[in-house]
Amino acid sequence: MSRQSNPVVTELSSGIWSTSPLYQNAVLDLDLAGRKMGIDPNVLDRLKAPKRAMCVTIPVRMDDGSVRNFEGYRVQHNTTLGPGKGGIRFHPEVNLSEVSALAMLMTMKCSLVGLPLGGAKGGVRVDPRKLSRPEHQALTRRFTMEIINMIGPEIDIPAPDVGTDGQHMAWMMDTYSMSKGHAIPGVVTGKPIEIGGSLGRVESTGRGVVYVIEHAIELLRKKGKANYQLKEMSAAVHGFGKVGSVAAHELAIRGCKVVAVSDFYGAIYNPKGLNVPEVVAYMDAHRNLKGYPHAEVITNEQLIALDVDILVPAAIDGVITAANVKNVKAKIISEGANGPITSEAQAYLEEHGVTVIPDILANAGGVIVSYFEWVQGMQQFFWNENEVNEKLAEVMAKAFNQVASVADRYHCGMKTAALISSVERLSKAMLLRGLFP
Repeated sequence: MSRQSNPVVTELSSGIWSTSPLYQNAVLDLDLAGRKMGIDPNVLDRLKAPKRAMCVTIPVRMDDGSVRNFEGYRVQHNTTLGPGKGGIRFHPEVNLSEVSALAMLMTMKCSLVGLPLGGAKGGVRVDPRKLSRPEHQALTRRFTMEIINMIGPEIDIPAPDVGTDGQHMAWMMDTYSMSKGHAIPGVVTGKPIEIGGSLGRVESTGRGVVYVIEHAIELLRKKGKANYQLKEMSAAVHGFGKVGSVAAHELAIRGCKVVAVSDFYGAIYNPKGLNVPEVVAYMDAHRNLKGYPHAEVITNEQLIALDVDILVPAAIDGVITAANVKNVKAKIISEGANGPITSEAQAYLEEHGVTVIPDILANAGGVIVSYFEWVQGMQQFFWNENEVNEKLAEVMAKAFNQVASVADRYHCGMKTAALISSVERLSKAMLLRGLFP
């Protein structure tokens, strides 16, 4: 079913949430899962729109003395299971619809992996590469003050996302704490270790992406569909940022041949396999992959079409679409980014036997360890990195097996199965809590 003919999207087309393809795809996928499982239509309708949203103007004094206004957003999609949870992204294409879609995905993600958290997201429409460090700090602190009544350790807990990192979370925590008169580390996650961050948090999303690839390979072997061994396979990673670089590293140390990675400017390719630690070091030194000497330059589109066993789209949404999906040759795709595959492309891949591990499962490692960080901060008792990684692996394994079981029960792909599993928990909680008043 195309987006153009889908009655759900048509119904929402005049709404303030529905302008982005990411939001339209999220609603389309949710509606498909809801119809498959026979969910209460009242619950399904409530899940198609966010609970609360705030749009703010953020005035910032720039280095040259001028004052520039930025658009900022914080959206809480659903808080039935607990406080909102979701990142803050700085990106030039941020808008209310995109942030609303990402908040919806966070709701589904938290529910799927069994966390007592709801879904939220935030963002500022800005190109972070064009800001100095003082401008980053001023923007982050003023944004925090603008949304301060929407966030808190028991209300809504931000984290890093595209264009932000632990330093931004440190500024957010300090701003919030100064307004309350004492240190409150639980207001954000993804903080530096020195001020209450968790060991393993930075690498958690990329690690989770690879954990579920291992489970998918094992499942395919058990079902007799393939005789894969990770150490004999090849991979390409689209996006070499916080998620993609860790995923590439984790694949490489398991013996997988990573032949291509990419950034905003393009991709590098070596059919014999890249030296991933060397590429990481080059990226750290140069801030991009331009000029890396031991590989040939290709485009991001060429990377997506490479004849590899595993593809990890770990950059942005909407990179695999109806226009290019027929070029994809990978047998397993693990969605490191949110919404990198459109609904039409997803259906095509599933029809052609490609195992697609959906974003709300594949990249859930970040929110899982964010939850661990939140718990550690509230208890003021911190775990070592082995404990964090073991608990992460345990939660990811349980969620993967649950999704695989639901896929078998409903005879559907893993994307729909993941949403069904998530919505089953959410709908029970929503019906039990009822509608107030």
